[in-house]
Amino acid sequence: MLVHVEGIVRKRILVLAAMGVLGAAWAVAQDDDDVPGRAARLSLVTGTVSFQPGSVEEWVPATLNRPMTTGDRLWTEAGARAEMHIGSAALRLNGRTNFSFLNLDDRTVQVQVSVGTLNVRLRNLADDEAFEIDTPQLALTLLRAGEYRVDVDENGDSTIVSVRGGDAEVNAGTQAYAVRARDQLRVTGADQPVLDRRDIPAADAFDNFCENRDRREDLSQSARYVSRDVPGYADLDSAGAWRQTADYGEVWYPSGLDAGWAPYRDGHWAWIAPWGWTWVDDAPWGYAPFHYGRWVYASDGWGWVPGPLGPRPVYSPAMVAWVGGGGFSVGIGVGPAVGWFALGPREVWVPGYRYSPAYIERVNVTNTVIVNRTVFNNVNVNNTTYMNRNVAGAVTAVPRSQMVAGRTVGRNGIVATPRMMQGAQVQDRAQVAPERTAVLGARGGAATPVPPASVNSRPIMARNTPPPAPVPFQEQRGQLQQNGGQPIPRRSQMPRGPQGAGPGGGGQAGAPGGTGTRPAYRQVGPQGGGGRNVNVNPGGGGRPQPGGPAPGGAAPVGPGPGGPTPRVAGPGGPSTGGPAGPAPSGPAPATPNTAQRPRFGGNGGNGPGGNGPGGGTGAGPGNGPGNGPGNPGNGPGTGTRPQTRSTPPSPPAPVAPAAPPSPNTPNGGGGGKQSPRNETKKDGKRSPPKDEKGKER
Repeated sequence: MLVHVEGIVRKRILVLAAMGVLGAAWAVAQDDDDVPGRAARLSLVTGTVSFQPGSVEEWVPATLNRPMTTGDRLWTEAGARAEMHIGSAALRLNGRTNFSFLNLDDRTVQVQVSVGTLNVRLRNLADDEAFEIDTPQLALTLLRAGEYRVDVDENGDSTIVSVRGGDAEVNAGTQAYAVRARDQLRVTGADQPVLDRRDIPAADAFDNFCENRDRREDLSQSARYVSRDVPGYADLDSAGAWRQTADYGEVWYPSGLDAGWAPYRDGHWAWIAPWGWTWVDDAPWGYAPFHYGRWVYASDGWGWVPGPLGPRPVYSPAMVAWVGGGGFSVGIGVGPAVGWFALGPREVWVPGYRYSPAYIERVNVTNTVIVNRTVFNNVNVNNTTYMNRNVAGAVTAVPRSQMVAGRTVGRNGIVATPRMMQGAQVQDRAQVAPERTAVLGARGGAATPVPPASVNSRPIMARNTPPPAPVPFQEQRGQLQQNGGQPIPRRSQMPRGPQGAGPGGGGQAGAPGGTGTRPAYRQVGPQGGGGRNVNVNPGGGGRPQPGGPAPGGAAPVGPGPGGPTPRVAGPGGPSTGGPAGPAPSGPAPATPNTAQRPRFGGNGGNGPGGNGPGGGTGAGPGNGPGNGPGNPGNGPGTGTRPQTRSTPPSPPAPVAPAAPPSPNTPNGGGGGKQSPRNETKKDGKRSPPKDEKGKER
């Protein structure tokens, strides 16, 4: 039974009010070499799903609860589905989808979809955060909380963007184009993109699946005690019960456990850079309690104490203290062993990798209540009394040979006895270097399907330059063995040689000597010094032919001089998820915010004879007509063309209300008032759950 104690909740809020003041200071003080404060959780796997860590070539069967980061990839076979969570954001894949993380850190989520379907439910988006989805035709920047879907066809010839709630910006060619709630935009071609805008169609079976998963999170009772930025909070509802305690407030007690169970025993250790040894639990609910918060033992068993409600909690590879030393062994003839136990409330977790003073404070105070902040100045794990070290059955150990191979602990694990602990030392890390199998995880070596080679190597478009590909594990292995398993600092792993791609040109995101699995990308979006015009067809019958006249309509964000012409067609092409709505009156341009994005000069003419040059960079009329029977240049231009930006663009200006909202559209949908950038509301007004055939239950 869930118990809500207002007094304790108020106490936690007061503690976090003080923490909120430190939020900005943490952001400034954190070292550039600190590891990211978040990872993606693989939270659902149905059907055949394959996984490839970013630092190796092999694919293995995907494992539930595996933390994912930059460079990691997923492939779903036909009929399969997968779900990931990054904080409160949910990313869901339909069958035959090739997905990868191009970048994942504290401020950026940049993902690639080269084929298949991705649905994103974005619960909030901070002003300094960027969320980008890159496909073979376009780069999609999410501008506020909402629900977004991206479909890339099997041949990689077209991308369809659907926005059920929120606002987004499509960058194709050198053009930025707004997509608002209840809009769908189809983009075909890469060198000469053709844009086809329509109203969003009715929900299909995959949309209903995503909606039901969202509703499960919206109604979660555990969200009363756990931050929604902790992935996996909703899984706790059906796997245990919350109880109020005098010492720690609300504590979650798992149910249905075997006698003698202890935290960090049923699962395996995987080597995941840049954090190093990372716990992957076998339980369906086994993510939040093993990467956040603390564990406490009481007369009725183990309970999990979540961190304070407030600023975004910082991810940890495992909240444990390590046990080792020359005197620690699990049996005669077995050799040295590695042991660990769960940390208790108010105890300081010391990372096994390099960290700044700001990081060690942030990762601890967002996961437990620590009143005396001076403890971070000089943490000595050998001189610390840990509450769980002497709990019967709390310490689990394995031979080093089992640890380095990343094998399942479970049956191979040994419960450390008091006699074994007599010669043990508490350490801040497991002082063993991993083998390649530990990178792949417990299911390494198992056969699994892989994406087609043509899909793997398909070039993509990117608005922001992705970081270099991860350094191959084989190149790290020697250094890891020399330093006894100390994770290599991020700065020391920077690849050699030039990276990235210039506007309009191809480039390899992977580094020389990298895994070589990341496809080439081309930078898109408004650039300085050149661009393309976009002709607008507000509702014609299908896409126009190259060089044909373009009917009048509203212009998108930014034209530019020279180059081929991406065009916008009316709702005549194919769509996904159901029939298209009535023909719109015209596509909505991304209205520039003059305070952050200067307006462009006027357009040159266009027509079958070619394109005239775009308008000037200062005030004044657009330049003359294009060659041939094109239309003359339009309106005066003011300001200068914006440069490539590294942060998301400002949200488009509001538009007039459109048609009545669809019952499947969150927040009422429509072109009227949108939910704020950092909030999405789901208050039960949505349609009831549907089965796979779309029928209401």
